[in-house]
Amino acid sequence: MTRDLVLWGGTGHARVLHEAIMGGPLRIVAIFDERDIQTPIRGVPIYRGEASLRDWLSSRKRNGSGPATFTIAIGGTHGRDRLVIFERLCKAGLAPTTIIHSAAWVARDAVIGCGSQVLAGARIGTHTRIGRCVIVNTGAQVDHDGCIEDGAHLGPGAILAGEVLVETCSFVGTGAIILPRRRIGSDAIVGAGAVVVRDVEPSTTVSGIPARVQVPVVNPEM
Repeated sequence: MTRDLVLWGGTGHARVLHEAIMGGPLRIVAIFDERDIQTPIRGVPIYRGEASLRDWLSSRKRNGSGPATFTIAIGGTHGRDRLVIFERLCKAGLAPTTIIHSAAWVARDAVIGCGSQVLAGARIGTHTRIGRCVIVNTGAQVDHDGCIEDGAHLGPGAILAGEVLVETCSFVGTGAIILPRRRIGSDAIVGAGAVVVRDVEPSTTVSGIPARVQVPVVNPEM
C-alpha cells in the first residue's frame, strides 16, 4: 500500500531521498522549505514555510486524504535544526518515517530510531543503536556495538570501527575513520578524511591524520 511522504528541505538531499524510496511504498507528495526555491523533484510541488504547511494540512483534511508521513531532507552539520523541525512536524500531525535504502545492509539486531536515514551502500553492524533524525550517508559503515545519538550525521564513506559513540548532533565528514572505542562529543565536527585515534571533545572541530583540534590562524599584522 502506498503511503504519502512529505519532505522538509528542498535541495540536493531531497533528490537523494527520492532515489532511496523509489520502488517502495512511499510516494513524495509535497516538499516544504523556508526558502523560495524551485522544486528539486520534477512533478512534486514545493511550498514555503510553516504557514504553507498548515494550509496544506488543512486542505488535505478537507479533501479526506489519509495521514501523511515525513522525513527531513537537510544534511550537513544541521543536526540541531533537524531535531527542532522533527518536533515541529510531529506536533503538526505528521508521522515520522525511517528510510532504509534497499542497497543498505542493517544487522538484524540493530536498532534504527524514527526519522533516521540509512542510504545506499551503508552498513550497520550488530548490536548498533541509531537514534532519531540520524543520517548514515552513502557507503558509511558503523561496526558492532556502535551508538549514534540523535541528530548525528555520518558523511559518505565514513568508517566507524567497533564500540564507537557519536554523541548528539555531531558530524563525521566524508571518508573519515574512527578507531575502536572512541567517543565523538556532542556537536563536534570530524573533517573529511580524518583519522580519529583519540576521543573528540564536544563542540570541537578536528581534522588530519591523526585528527587534531583545529586552531584558528591569527595574522600578526592585523
